[in-house]
Amino acid sequence: MAAADKAKPSKTMLSLPVSVVVLAIAYIYFSTVFVFIDRWLGLFSSPGIMNAAVFSALAAACALTYRAAISTDPGRVPATYMPDVEDAESPIHEIKRKGGDLRYCQKCSHYKPPRAHHCRVCKRCVLRMDHHCIWINNCVGHANYKVFFIFVLYAVIACIYSLVLLVGSLASDSIQDEEKNGRSSFRTVYVVSGLLLVPLSIALCVLLEKGGSIYKHPYDLGPYENLTFVLGPNILSWLWPTANHIGSGLRYRTIYDLPKGASTSK
Repeated sequence: MAAADKAKPSKTMLSLPVSVVVLAIAYIYFSTVFVFIDRWLGLFSSPGIMNAAVFSALAAACALTYRAAISTDPGRVPATYMPDVEDAESPIHEIKRKGGDLRYCQKCSHYKPPRAHHCRVCKRCVLRMDHHCIWINNCVGHANYKVFFIFVLYAVIACIYSLVLLVGSLASDSIQDEEKNGRSSFRTVYVVSGLLLVPLSIALCVLLEKGGSIYKHPYDLGPYENLTFVLGPNILSWLWPTANHIGSGLRYRTIYDLPKGASTSK
């Protein structure tokens, strides 16, 4: 039933922040391959071809996962959803802080499943809503959390990789400029790339660490269980944007589902 309620976001995927991200990805790719790699290693040398191939694969992974994060609906609450307080398989039910009633969205006119929240930007409730991200013009929630997470991971790796190539290329250019007693014709590219890559790497690393933070709540099953919950039980598919393991988004395992005596610190 939940699968039938999944739909693509009705709003347009293109926005100013999304356009900025697309342009940044394109700029970093072309400057890295056709300036940094070419001027340091030689684009058609063996090391140049190898580094260009690896970075191109990383850029393709970034583009693929970014596109998926934008276009994947984070998860809609089924119109027929009704919490069952007598369900023995649901040991906890989220209630309002004031009054102790089951959580009900007055704007959407339905009950909220566990971990669902109303997004003021999307103007609807989102399953397991993490936050609304302007850079993907979409919420990060139940159905697109994994693809967003691995997009950020690929982006961090690509930015650090590009920075290493930038430094190597800049050092090589400096030596060549001293020999020629001239100035590098690519100085502007280096400056713009540095101003883009350094803060971007820091911001993405912070976001990645925030996404991996462990919060003490009933849904915290321990580091490994939390990781497999997001990325899937098959380690071979962790870095691939698949989401066959996520379930309906209406119920989540809690510490009460773990065998007695099991530790959540492993």
